[in-house]
Amino acid sequence: MTANLNKESPGRRFRAALLEEKPLQLAGAINAYTARLAQAVGFRALYLSGGGVAANSLGIPDLGISSMEDVLIDVRRITDASDLPLLVDIDTGWGSAFNIARTIRQMTKAGAAAVHIEDQVGAKRCGHRPGKELVTTEEMCDRIKAAVDARTDPAFVIMARTDALANEGLDAAIARAQAYVAAGADMIFAEAITQLPMYTQFRSAVGVPILANITEFGHTPLFTRDELATAGVDIILYCCGAYRAMNAAALKVYQAIRTEGTQQSAVPLMQSRADLYKYLDYHAYEQKLDELFAKGKQ
Repeated sequence: MTANLNKESPGRRFRAALLEEKPLQLAGAINAYTARLAQAVGFRALYLSGGGVAANSLGIPDLGISSMEDVLIDVRRITDASDLPLLVDIDTGWGSAFNIARTIRQMTKAGAAAVHIEDQVGAKRCGHRPGKELVTTEEMCDRIKAAVDARTDPAFVIMARTDALANEGLDAAIARAQAYVAAGADMIFAEAITQLPMYTQFRSAVGVPILANITEFGHTPLFTRDELATAGVDIILYCCGAYRAMNAAALKVYQAIRTEGTQQSAVPLMQSRADLYKYLDYHAYEQKLDELFAKGKQ
């Protein structure tokens, strides 16, 4: 049975993982069970995608529609199921400086280790879609300052994401990132990078850890871990791959049942009952239940 016995703060564990694994691979976990799967195969840190929450928990597009509480529900479930440090996508922070401060406090209470906040306008879009609109550098710096000031744990990580490359170009995106670090950001998330050397330029310019979002079907090529390490990337994010695979498999199962009248052809897509029980630690729970019943009969 999983129990979080590590008293060290989640933020400290995230920073420790970053020192222990270079680059640190972040597994996108859309729910508590996938968090357990990622931990079981050896990942040292997890990620909760705002777009993933919107699509998978709410069934809506990633257009700034979901609320802080929508995300917190999934944060709490994941941090209850796994003691791996969790980076959470908080979009633009859900409002003004007071709202951002409340977001940081709530994320900390829910067990998150880190958040990233972005420089898009409130009605944000997916980072790999056209039509993104950005706030000014000054407004984004105010967001970062509000987040930093709200920290109750100095190790809690405030990461600044910039979507400026698509609209303003590399030099402007780097200048923004430098301003964000000066405002207090601990790390930088440069979104929708198109060429490997751009990461090297970001890393040299900002002097803090940088994150590469290696997401499928977007503007960023699927660079390998070794390529990204050579380019100076500190954190590699695989935000959506697992839930995209899950969703594709689910659709095939539904289609098979409707067209063939049985799920038989889709069984090879499925996780076995034995594996489900293995990763849930089901038998430990069952053993405990048996012990309780045995005591009751004495």
